[in-house]
Amino acid sequence: MQLVVEILEEEIVLGVLHPRERLVEDDLLSRFQLKRHVVRQVLIELERMGLVERKRNIGALVKAYSVEEVKNLYAVRELMETHCVGIIPLPVPLPALDTLIAVQHEHDVAAAAGDLRRVFRANITFHRTLFGLSNNPILVDAIQDHAQRAHSVRTSTLVLPEQLERARREHWQIIEALREGDREQLIRVCRDHLTPSLEAYIAAHNRRAHGSSLASQAG
Repeated sequence: MQLVVEILEEEIVLGVLHPRERLVEDDLLSRFQLKRHVVRQVLIELERMGLVERKRNIGALVKAYSVEEVKNLYAVRELMETHCVGIIPLPVPLPALDTLIAVQHEHDVAAAAGDLRRVFRANITFHRTLFGLSNNPILVDAIQDHAQRAHSVRTSTLVLPEQLERARREHWQIIEALREGDREQLIRVCRDHLTPSLEAYIAAHNRRAHGSSLASQAG
């Protein structure tokens, strides 16, 4: 079951499955060769992760956020993530820094190969390793929970090469700030790291709204 959850999670974040797209039980039964009760458990888990919502008489859909909801979600993410890096004890021990560097090398290799699923998983590992340096596992879990909820928002930062390259550079800037013990720069980069996906989602939402308005006027 967990493998199916991870596959669908990846398809949501990579834009294979779009916001408001239905996840039909019969389709999932056929695709993954699962029993119906297992498919329902998969959908329950995706709903728990904030990736799917259920609507009466419709069923399960990929979670779609309003602009206001996305702004609120990212405001909370910024508060938690900047606080988390703000309490990391500096200087970071060299073995811990080496671990983070090794994770980023994996991210680099996946990006160079264009393997977006590996990029996605390496990105999760990078941030969990980074925030784990705070020695506050409750906060790290809360950050991960809200990052999962933002999966359908973050598509452009993974599938667009220029955004992926920006994220990769910022990861190295984070590592350099840790190496230098520069907490102010560390907080600044982590805050800026959230901006592209938020701005891209709002821009895409506005384009869709404008397109719908034009279509309505034409009709």
